[in-house]
Amino acid sequence: MESTANNRVIHVRELVKKFGDFVANDHLNFDVYAGEIFGFLGANGAGKTTAMKILCGLQRPSSGTIEVAGFDVYKQSDQIKKNIGYMSQRFSLYEDLTVKENFQFYGGIYGLSATEIKDRTRQMLESLQMTTSADMILRDIPLGWKQKLAFSVAMVHRPKIVFLDEPTGGVDPITRRQFWEMIYEAASKGVTVFVTTHYMDEAEYCNRISIMVDGRIEALDSPAALKAKYNAATMDEVFIRLARAGVRSMNG
Repeated sequence: MESTANNRVIHVRELVKKFGDFVANDHLNFDVYAGEIFGFLGANGAGKTTAMKILCGLQRPSSGTIEVAGFDVYKQSDQIKKNIGYMSQRFSLYEDLTVKENFQFYGGIYGLSATEIKDRTRQMLESLQMTTSADMILRDIPLGWKQKLAFSVAMVHRPKIVFLDEPTGGVDPITRRQFWEMIYEAASKGVTVFVTTHYMDEAEYCNRISIMVDGRIEALDSPAALKAKYNAATMDEVFIRLARAGVRSMNG
């Protein structure tokens, strides 16, 4: 994957976010590129959730230059929301709707036509091998399948970027691996995947990783380069070494 300004889809320079005297994000600088799997790591309180909300157009930064999918976060947050997908740890699906109705609901929110929703729902259910489950109420679907459905729903409008906020919490290792295969497939088609995770083995799957400590990015590189820099055998060792230097204890 070639990293140039021409295929840059997230551009952040001197991002600052303050809540009163508290600095949640302290002059962040990074770029993310088309088709890249970018890991955004940090302990609770590091500031990563705040930064992700700003990138998704959900919060306004205090200062800095930030563009997502070519749109300015200050002036074009609605355009950003149309060009990204988002999946939270709780999956954001409706338990009382069927599998098919969840696709219809979110497809409608993203402005897809009835024909587009029908076609993409069929394609995604076939890809998931869940065509026979289309009319099942979501609460009756196993957790691992809900996870895969949530990712597919976040991709129904074919966004340029998908934000995944700790998407694999609470599922077994086999399902986690299957989920990452879906991420790889999306990235291979040019979708940028911006993911937060507490599983350091998953950090190894990313093309590049940033690690935040106390509102600042303390490290940003490929997993191999970071392990070499910190003379560590695993990303877990790298993360612990950096996170121990932090002083915050509140959720960020």
